[in-house]
Amino acid sequence: MIAIVAAIVALLVLGAVAAGLLCFCSRRRRRRRRQPTSPGDFLGPLPVTSRHHQQSQFIKPTVTYPPQLNAHSPLQSSSNSDPPSPLLQPSPPPPAASGGTVSYGDLVAATNGFSEGNLLGEGGFGHVYRGELLLHDGRRQPVAIKKLRPGSRQGEREFRAEVDIISRVHHRNLVSLVGYCIHADHRLLVYEFVPNKTLDFHLHGSSRPTLDWPQRWMIAVGSAKGLAYLHEDCRPKIIHRDIKAANILLDYKFEPKVADFGLAKIQPGDDTHVSTRVMGTFGYLAPEYATTGKVNDRSDVFSFGVVLLELITGKRPVISTEPFNDETLVSWARPLLTKALEQHVYDDLIDPKLDALYDAHDMHRLISCAAAAVRHTARSRPRMTQIVRYLEGELSIDDLNAGVAPGQSSLRSQEHSGDTTELVRRRLKRVAFQPGSGVTVTGTGAVTDSGYLSEATSEYGVNPSISSSSGGDDDDTAGEVVGGVTATSRPHAAAAASSPDTSEVASPHAGELAADAAKPMSRRTRLGRFP
Repeated sequence: MIAIVAAIVALLVLGAVAAGLLCFCSRRRRRRRRQPTSPGDFLGPLPVTSRHHQQSQFIKPTVTYPPQLNAHSPLQSSSNSDPPSPLLQPSPPPPAASGGTVSYGDLVAATNGFSEGNLLGEGGFGHVYRGELLLHDGRRQPVAIKKLRPGSRQGEREFRAEVDIISRVHHRNLVSLVGYCIHADHRLLVYEFVPNKTLDFHLHGSSRPTLDWPQRWMIAVGSAKGLAYLHEDCRPKIIHRDIKAANILLDYKFEPKVADFGLAKIQPGDDTHVSTRVMGTFGYLAPEYATTGKVNDRSDVFSFGVVLLELITGKRPVISTEPFNDETLVSWARPLLTKALEQHVYDDLIDPKLDALYDAHDMHRLISCAAAAVRHTARSRPRMTQIVRYLEGELSIDDLNAGVAPGQSSLRSQEHSGDTTELVRRRLKRVAFQPGSGVTVTGTGAVTDSGYLSEATSEYGVNPSISSSSGGDDDDTAGEVVGGVTATSRPHAAAAASSPDTSEVASPHAGELAADAAKPMSRRTRLGRFP
């Protein structure tokens, strides 16, 4: 009986071993027959872009390919007589990714191969070239081409922001994006060419003719309209985040165009603010943005108020050249703004280069707007549409101030402005002196790295020359900029940067702020005597 049981157990064990061997052999045969994975399976989808498909597409510049298989791979049959399977032939590498609304070849031709003679300026994230695009009708359109440095994460973020945002907005006081190009790991942005440099160049450049009052008034009203369009006529609203004199381009008639949307953010309609990493330029940053990272449209209003102060006083946003012992234009001007509005004493505030040749009534309006825009608390500042309407005489001073008297605003701001400035300085020091950070602070108060604040940018978001950063002589070649073709007269081919489906931002106030930036002055410029 025991022998019979032992025999049965032995048979069961042998059966189990045989079944295991059979299963192993079968699985091995199936693995040999399985087709190898092609390199294409490891690739993400490449962008599909053309002149008729304007949605922004982005790719990763580096792709990891699997090792290619030889004809006699161990995965093949061991028989040397068997012909190699066609499925195991090495797959050709995929073509270089390309796309956009303008071809790379057209941009090479437009800039003479990105020659030094066409270079307008360069910065931490790339170079800007002047070029002429050949249109279908044979005409040539002047453009400015920003070629971002390959491999820069900050440059990639700016590329995404500008394609996603600026291609959807069209206003005569905003620089237009003519197109963009993706070629392998290159990213290029094509703007309309604005020929007369920047407000910063004309206002603060050495040995420059003084901007007269009609020019300053035109710049103030026009740039206010462009910014109001971003805040009020775009759905959702767009926050620029880097409003400053170097980002306001001028044509030969001194009509302004707000530029450089690389830091712009979209604010959803149901949100009161957007939390983000602090970027911008010291001297223009709103207190709440610098200290908390929370930004909304009133943060842009504060920065615009600093620009108005530059137009009024002729001074830079950071007065001292000492990086950590400076005084901002806002802190210097606040007591003088109160004195001007309450006591009608203007001599210490207004740029002496104007030599009293300004319209006293309009100067008072500009001072009132600047004082309201740089209030310490965001909710006490007016909206950009209110500033535009007040400058054009369509809004009363009471509605602009919303019940906040100049003295009341300045008393509160004086309590906090010193602490806020000191906090920003400490944060700058912590970043600037961190080992390996590579961050330096210039005399203009900008931080030259992509970390805490943006670089001291000029036309189309590139760095100015070292001399212009330090307040020295401006170089004409490095200062050239983008713009001559206005948004209303742009050729149809150049307007192809926006998608027919999603490019246009809804404008419920269609055309309310799209009128000419500078109407003829209502009165002749006269000596600046105030009542």
